[in-house]
Amino acid sequence: MTNPELAVLGIIAEAPRHGYDVEQIIEQRGMRDWTEIGFSSIYYLLNKLEKDGRVVSQIQQSHGKGPARKVYSITPLGRNVLVEGLLEALSIPQNTSKPFLLGLSNLPQIAPEDLLPALNLYAAKLDEDLLNLAKRAEEQSPLPPFVEAMFDYSQEMLEAERNWIRKFMQEVEAGRV
Repeated sequence: MTNPELAVLGIIAEAPRHGYDVEQIIEQRGMRDWTEIGFSSIYYLLNKLEKDGRVVSQIQQSHGKGPARKVYSITPLGRNVLVEGLLEALSIPQNTSKPFLLGLSNLPQIAPEDLLPALNLYAAKLDEDLLNLAKRAEEQSPLPPFVEAMFDYSQEMLEAERNWIRKFMQEVEAGRV
């Protein structure tokens, strides 16, 4: 299963949901920061999961004037596939593609006077991301323990990267890079 499929299936496993609910949870939890799931792909993924027998859908009439909605629930097969995929994700570190590493691998191509401004922008973006992450977590507080763990992990990783970039910038400023 792909990461986006696992993400959507995991949300459906929490409770039956329609596509808009799935989108809202993805947005609230900041899942687009760490998984490649686009807004336009949610319904595609739901349909694929249904076709593969991992979820089933049921039309639910709206209370009020809104249209009927298709609500998805996880199947036993879906739960088995989800647990298998999640255990793999939790037990095997994955290398992720980071454009930043591509930049580092080509530092000799960058003029020294251009490097620090670029690194400053990167550091500022990390600071902004940390603030936004804290704000999202605070807005949803209290969080279920598993969601709190997601926010904590993301915060720790951003702080570690911010600390590293600051040290690296000092090395650049000192002329050692």
